[in-house]
Amino acid sequence: MRVLALAGRRLAASLPTLLIILIGLFLLLQLAPGDTVDALMAQMGGGSAEIAADLRAFYGLDLSVPAQLGNYLWRLVQLDLGFSAIYGKPVATVILERLPATLLLMTASLSFAFFFGLVLGVLAARRVNRWPDTLISTLGLVFYATPSFWFGLMAIVLFAVHLQWLPAGGFEEVEAGLTGFARMLDIASHLVLPTLTLGLIFLAIYLRIMRATMLEVLTLDFVRTARAKGLDETRVITRHVLRNALLPMVTLIGLQAGTMLGGSVVVESVFSLPGLGRLAYEAVVQRDLNTLLGIVFVSAVLVILVNFLVDLAYARLDPRIGAGR
Repeated sequence: MRVLALAGRRLAASLPTLLIILIGLFLLLQLAPGDTVDALMAQMGGGSAEIAADLRAFYGLDLSVPAQLGNYLWRLVQLDLGFSAIYGKPVATVILERLPATLLLMTASLSFAFFFGLVLGVLAARRVNRWPDTLISTLGLVFYATPSFWFGLMAIVLFAVHLQWLPAGGFEEVEAGLTGFARMLDIASHLVLPTLTLGLIFLAIYLRIMRATMLEVLTLDFVRTARAKGLDETRVITRHVLRNALLPMVTLIGLQAGTMLGGSVVVESVFSLPGLGRLAYEAVVQRDLNTLLGIVFVSAVLVILVNFLVDLAYARLDPRIGAGR
């Protein structure tokens, strides 16, 4: 119960942060030139000043900035994200259409980066200052220093163009009309390259953190005590060292959730994935304020939920938190 109470307090403390983010973004967007009506008029090929004025009155853009902000926050309290003028449908509908691709990409990339970062970090720590440690650390540095869009483009050239093993982009083959397990395999094949592209940078971070934490924990007194009791090295690593070394890794998941959402903008653009990242880019270009604010709101909620789960996992790994110490 103390763990749930702690997580509940963290969740409640995130609500003011969410409000500040939305208000700050709303005010920043007011400084940018043009608005939704300008984008609509450009799509229509122009129009009279009377039509533009009527459209601004219809969308509430003729009101003062405080009035527009108040209207938006009131709609948000009612869980109404507004109407997308560019896409011609409610913002919630637009986001729900794009959300599955981003969630699948984030989950796959985070799982890939966490698992292989953990394994490679442990291997490097167990072979410290030997050739496996040098090789893994060098690869981690290369992955971290290389831009994700370059990884994506090179992956397309190698695996999609030359080898023709994987699709070059998209979320699925819509015209194929696949269903069931065949559709799942098709979506998985489309997500392989985006997952590797987005996950490699985070894998480099996780393996470096895991290596450093493992080396630190291996020097602590309780590890020497466990070895003195006659426990074999595998049991010492899995039951004593690994559990303590995982704490920074779990914390990093919560910190990297928002960064991964930001990185999905580039990856989704390179691979033409219909996700929130690409939708955010389109909303900025087309000045669709409601859609952009809705994306920020949903993204912030996702980050808050991830950190909520991280708090629960952290308390599970560290009994001192659950005990309220």
